[in-house]
Amino acid sequence: MNKITLEDLEYIAMGSTVLGTGGGGDPYVGTLMTREAIREKGSVELLNVADLDDDAFVVSIAAFGAPVILLEKLFSGDEFIKAFDMMESYHGKKIDAIIPAEAGGLNGVVPIGVAATKGIPLINGDGMGRAFPRLEMVTFTLHGIKSSPMSQADEKGNTAIYNTIDNVWGEMLLGSATIQMGGSSAIGAFPMSGKQVKQAAVRDIVSFAYTIGQSIIDAKALQLNPLDELLKTTNGIKLFQGKISNINIVADGRWNKGVCEIMGLNDYKNSEMVLDFQNEFLMAKRDGKPVAITPDLIVLLDAENARPITAETIQYGTRVVVIAMPCDPQWRTPEGIVLGGPAKFGYEEEFMPIEVLNAGLV
Repeated sequence: MNKITLEDLEYIAMGSTVLGTGGGGDPYVGTLMTREAIREKGSVELLNVADLDDDAFVVSIAAFGAPVILLEKLFSGDEFIKAFDMMESYHGKKIDAIIPAEAGGLNGVVPIGVAATKGIPLINGDGMGRAFPRLEMVTFTLHGIKSSPMSQADEKGNTAIYNTIDNVWGEMLLGSATIQMGGSSAIGAFPMSGKQVKQAAVRDIVSFAYTIGQSIIDAKALQLNPLDELLKTTNGIKLFQGKISNINIVADGRWNKGVCEIMGLNDYKNSEMVLDFQNEFLMAKRDGKPVAITPDLIVLLDAENARPITAETIQYGTRVVVIAMPCDPQWRTPEGIVLGGPAKFGYEEEFMPIEVLNAGLV
């Protein structure tokens, strides 16, 4: 892939929602905005990280807020362009390319629309290889890249520029303002050089999202099992199959926090799985024993078609499959586990790779 066309969007949106691990925001509205931008401006160049000039000026443009609010409080689309323009104005130079901050859901497609509108490339990479709930939880942080100066805009016309002492403070100040803005905003963040992108990015994530989406969407026409195709594409592991028996979710600031309980069916009868989430699924336990732990990816799928289910759209009685996927190697370093591992979210369990936790299934 070297261009993103209208035909590619459905695949990328589907794959991004899988990589969103239950969070990242529903991509529907973002896909509509992006589709309109491509219709008006044309396809978007997809630029491989290795082909980026070292002195290129790169930023991330993203939606920021609680996923459940992103479903109810729609973006106009102008907020993202305003956040982009503010970054150019503040830095006093043109942005050469956009890199997604995360691969998940809404933020997997919104940067494509902004790139189309501005006529610049989208980088085939991101800062997570998945979705995480906090601004500082990116591989950019692991490489000492600051999130600020950052821009922020909402649908009412409010704007702000932030200079913070570190990325944790960036999360706190952006998050506080976002709550006052109604729970969602558009941001520009992580200004960096092409050289820094080459050091820090999770590479080829946009094309990976495309391949994931294609494996699910095209399976029926090819008379293939979409779950089998997805597992092959992602090197994933099937953890559980069952029916949603209980869902407990609360909005805490800009996070959806809760627990999803699944009653086992078929080969998993008389067994139970519990998924713990904070926007994203972070811990999967079968009969009280961890079988997948952040930063590895935990994905909830509809058992009928293998399409991903986000945490805020879980419904009682739905038949589901839970799979796990290995995270990018950067997250399995000691520094990566500190930043995106279980202790960061208050869990007592230590991180163990899914292939270790599920040795008999690999």
